[in-house]
Amino acid sequence: MFAIIGIVVTIVSVIGGYAAPGGHLGVLFQPFEWLIIIGAAIGSVLLGNPKTIIAGIGANIALTFKGPHHGKDDYIELLSMLYAVFKLAKTKGDLALESHVEKPDESPLFSKFPKFSGDHHSRTFLCDYLRLLTLGTSNAHELESIIDGELEAHHKHYHEIAHAVNLAGDAMPALGIVAAVLGVIHTMGSITEPPEVLGHLIGAALVGTFSGVLISYAFIAPIARNMQLCFDSDHYYFMAMKAGLLGHMQGYAPQVSIEFARKILPDELRPSFQELEETVTNLPPD
Repeated sequence: MFAIIGIVVTIVSVIGGYAAPGGHLGVLFQPFEWLIIIGAAIGSVLLGNPKTIIAGIGANIALTFKGPHHGKDDYIELLSMLYAVFKLAKTKGDLALESHVEKPDESPLFSKFPKFSGDHHSRTFLCDYLRLLTLGTSNAHELESIIDGELEAHHKHYHEIAHAVNLAGDAMPALGIVAAVLGVIHTMGSITEPPEVLGHLIGAALVGTFSGVLISYAFIAPIARNMQLCFDSDHYYFMAMKAGLLGHMQGYAPQVSIEFARKILPDELRPSFQELEETVTNLPPD
């Protein structure tokens, strides 16, 4: 919602500020200038990034309008799911988790938590480490190092996606100059035309510089910033699983392990102790 409002405010402010003192809106409509700028920017992204980053841009650009994948309710569900997992492991042993982690799609335990169960990447992350527990892994410090390595690689990948978008935005002003120079070249080819024609051609050329700067600083850079903030927010989902797992491995009760996971969350995502306690108390029986 705020992204759409921001776009509307920017366009109305810029166009309105230009038109109010008598500026001619028609001269701003220069599709060939935009083709040069946007086309060259897309080409530079394709040239400078591997397939995984390009696919990641396409898959995550909607975050600008939808926000992070996980909200507060999703974290309540996640912590409740971790409680159910740790409770089962405490009462029946870690081996009781084996059937659930080997076939998570068919797990009656995970099926109680649809948002988590439907998130393939998060589910795979947790099941991989629960599987290590069923295989006898017991050193929490060693497992923490492995988790940190995976989370760093995961975070780096998404940082590169936002960085690629930001670099495209940084290139826009220069590409606007390219479009303007090409417009001037076109104008020089019409130097014998009357002043009113030359004025229109020069104005059209300058729209290239204007468009490059506007697209860069008013649209692409904020989109890259918004994507990075969404990625950072979603990173807490994995951090909560890590904190809970390590608490469980160190022998804490399920209530304590999920409290470790709850406390690492930022204020806007962290459920209160009472909210979480009420939710886990009302979980359906195994």
